[in-house]
Amino acid sequence: MTALAERPATRFTADDALKASASFWYATALIGQVAFALYVVAFYGQAAAHGRFENWNHVLVGGYVRGGAIGNGALAAHLLLAVLVTLGGLLQLPSRLRARLPALHRWNGRLYLSLAAIATLTGLFAVWTRGTAGGPLMRVGISLNGVLLIGAAWLAWRFAAARRFDLHRRWALRAFVLVSGVWFFRVGLMAWMLINQGPAGVGDDFDGPFVRFWAFGCYLVPLAVLELYLRAGERTAPKPAKAAMAVALTASTLVMGAGVAGAAFGMWLPHLGGR
Repeated sequence: MTALAERPATRFTADDALKASASFWYATALIGQVAFALYVVAFYGQAAAHGRFENWNHVLVGGYVRGGAIGNGALAAHLLLAVLVTLGGLLQLPSRLRARLPALHRWNGRLYLSLAAIATLTGLFAVWTRGTAGGPLMRVGISLNGVLLIGAAWLAWRFAAARRFDLHRRWALRAFVLVSGVWFFRVGLMAWMLINQGPAGVGDDFDGPFVRFWAFGCYLVPLAVLELYLRAGERTAPKPAKAAMAVALTASTLVMGAGVAGAAFGMWLPHLGGR
């Protein structure tokens, strides 16, 4: 009995809070990104299977163009790769999966980074040849996202090959955030509209101040959150900083979760069925 009484009670530390908030973020992102991937397969895939490629234009500006074989092929490849990259990236993050199946992590990581680069190039081709909602500034924002992604993917690959796994992890996480830029745009847009109870700052032609900001913020803001999280996760980081980051990450995840729900019910589900 004495030994049991002297055993120190288990405490929930700042490091535990930070890990819990990261797990909460991952679970929310997992649900949201799988939902997005299912939407892409169900809507675009079903329309393609029935030969109704023109249905893509219900949700895309400058999507399918009759007779434009090269551009249509690039767009189709981008959509297919977007699904594969989304699912492949989610498999790379869990630490337990990395530890138990290191070979899967290595080979999936190589495939993931390669496909992410190809998806970026096909996406940029489609954006600059077919256009996009939001006008020229949106194209610039998407292009910067693509350039940063290719750079982050290359550095993640380079540091993995050099067995600098500390740096590899950081650049792989940055690549994941950049790959998710399109997803963050949709989720963030819906969260913004829910908070404001309407399309405040969106504009009649989808060129309002919020859209102009979010064309870049959809990946720069998550990158900033990631950098703060990485700094808070260092051993030398003070406990108050870890606790503050845990609170901030939990709060941002709640906003992200609201955006996921808004995107699912306001953007994705209404378009299922290819109609």
